[in-house]
Formats: sequence, C-alpha cells, structure tokens
Amino acid sequence: MAQEKINEELMDAVHALVKIKKVPESVVFEALEMVLLTAYKKEHGNAVKASIDMDHTTGKYHIYADKVVVSEIDPDDEEGINKITVKDAKLLNPAYEEGDYIRIDVTPKDFGRTAAQTAKQVMIQKLREAERGSIYAEFSGREGDIITGTVKSSESRTIFVDLGRVEGILPYNEQIAGETFEPNQKIKCYVLEVRKTTKGPEIILSRTHPGLLKRLFELEVPEIYSGTVEIKSVVREAGSRSKIAVYAMDPTIDPVGACVGPKGQRVQDIVNELHDEKIDIVRWDEDPAVYIANALSPAKVISVSVWEDDKSSYVIVPDYQLSLAIGKSGQNARLAAKLTGWKIDIKSESQAVQEGVLTPEGESEGAFDDTDDILGDIEAEGNTEDNE
Repeated sequence: MAQEKINEELMDAVHALVKIKKVPESVVFEALEMVLLTAYKKEHGNAVKASIDMDHTTGKYHIYADKVVVSEIDPDDEEGINKITVKDAKLLNPAYEEGDYIRIDVTPKDFGRTAAQTAKQVMIQKLREAERGSIYAEFSGREGDIITGTVKSSESRTIFVDLGRVEGILPYNEQIAGETFEPNQKIKCYVLEVRKTTKGPEIILSRTHPGLLKRLFELEVPEIYSGTVEIKSVVREAGSRSKIAVYAMDPTIDPVGACVGPKGQRVQDIVNELHDEKIDIVRWDEDPAVYIANALSPAKVISVSVWEDDKSSYVIVPDYQLSLAIGKSGQNARLAAKLTGWKIDIKSESQAVQEGVLTPEGESEGAFDDTDDILGDIEAEGNTEDNE
C-alpha cells in the first residue's frame, strides 16, 4: 500500500511538472529514471552497473544490477561489485552458468536521506535544462516577430521585459531615444535575437528595428495580413521619422489608403505605439523615377532623371519645396534614398536653371551626365553632404 501511494504521488508530480514547466512528459520520466539510478549509485558506488525499468503509466519502477557470473570473486577486484559467483547465481536460478550475464532486481525500499537529496538535486538540474531547451525552441522560432511583454525592471539603462516563461532584454541602443517606461507597463518589441547561454536562453529585443514597424502594420492592416497589399521596403530613424513603401497587385486597391485606414486610425495607432514617430506611407512603383518621386513625400516633385548604371537620380523640386524635400539635417532625402536604394540628388528649379539642366521656361535640357559634382548627393547607405 505504501509503495502504491509513492507511485501515485510520483505520477502527480510528473503531471504537475509537465503542466507548470511545459516540458514533454518523456523528458520528465527520463529525468526521474536518471534520478533513481543516481540515488542508487550514490549508496552502492558509482562503479556499479545498473539499469532501470519504469512504467510511465503507473509510475512503478525496478532497478536492476547487471552482473556477470564467475567462479569466484577476487576481493581486490574493483569490478567485483559487478560480478556474482556461480554458487550465488544458482540460488537465484539453477540454470545460471559461469559466463552468463544476469539482471538482479535490487530495487531498494528506501533510498535514505542522502540519496533523496541527491535525487532532488539531479532532478532539479535535469528539469532546468529541459525547461531551457523548451524555451529556446519556442523563442528561436520567433526571431523577426513582434512580441508583447510587461516592463519588469531597469538596470544601467537596460530594460528587462517579462515575456511569461522568460525575461527579455531591451538594450539601451535598441530603445527609442527619449522613450520611457514604467514598471508593469505593456510594451511591444521586435525579437531581434535568441541566444543560447550557460544560464539559459537570452531574448534580445528591439524597439528601433525597421521590422517592428513592418510587423505593426501587418497587425493593424488586414489587407497586408491577407497579402492583398504588400510591404516592399521599410526604413526608420527610430523615434523621429520612418518611411514605408507599399504596393497592391489589384489596381482597384489603394495600398496607401488601406494603411492609413478610416480617418487615419490605423496609422495613428502605430504612431501612438511608437510614441509619435512620423510615418510616411508611399506607393511603390516599378518605375524608379516614379518610386523616387513618391519616396520624397511629403514634398512635391517636378521631374526625376535616373541613371541605371550607378543607380543615381537627379530630382527637381519647386523652389519653395526644396527644404521640405531635403528635410531637417537631410533626413527626408536620406530616408528616401535608403527606401529606394538609389542615390538622390535634389535641386530646386532655380538651381537646375543655373546648372543648365532646365531652361528659364522650365523645360529640360536633356540628361545630366556628370553626377560626381552634384551637391546634396544622398547615398543609399545614409551618408549626406551639405546642400547649398
């Protein structure tokens, strides 16, 4: 009756561990079997050869000592513990002969206090390893995804986020400048990387990655989630301004309008999540000249000339739109260049006339051949020069 009670308690513990730790039942039983063998060897010596059979339905188990039958055992033989004389073997079964390998049921009734403590330590360690493996498997598949957590604490400007089974790390350089969070505040982050460490999985989060903006649009805009509208490119200067290029195969669908949403609600929800980061939604076009003009939104463009060889472009805007097209510290032009992957040189109408690209009447004088000396050339990698 006592043994049945132990088995019942054992199975209750297994089921609780499976539910709480979210590890496979097979892993828990494997840990239990290791625990029992470790505890047995703790009392009988690590050199002993033993095995275990456990019924995963009832929790009943038997430990067997694996021995070889010999004529006699030398007292100084270190392997003597794993041997049995013919005489003793025949007491178990008259059919045994010298050289036979036999299994003897040595299941102890009580492991004792020391053995129980050893078993507990091994069990905890095994389950900790299994839980770490389970967490890593769960989160490694979520790299590049968006995740919601609760701000737990902050240390040396690093924010620790409670993700349920594990704590995420939001490093200072992955935080939006000026953004602050209170303990227990809900926060959406981009899963940047999942690392394996000796202390378990390390989940690195980001609030600045362009992928966060992309995932937020996928959550807010049903047309993007369904594939009706496609996100072609996303660039960010986190906390300040971002641009996203969208496209719809169906010409009857307005991809920009879908992202803006009724009364601008969809994009406003994303702006609020990113703490008032300005977002320009532009229409992608296979014609690079059209795409570049769209990418310079909210500025209006008169004309765009492109050179495929070095992926450079020459853009003319009205005089009063020049500062808007370039943006503060060149930000608008820089983001447009990153979004399109093209070098963008922006000139006002007056500058274009002075350089001979436009006639005073505003007509183009033809392609501009030498782009090396153009001021304000904005590299797609984000480098800028001063615009005169």
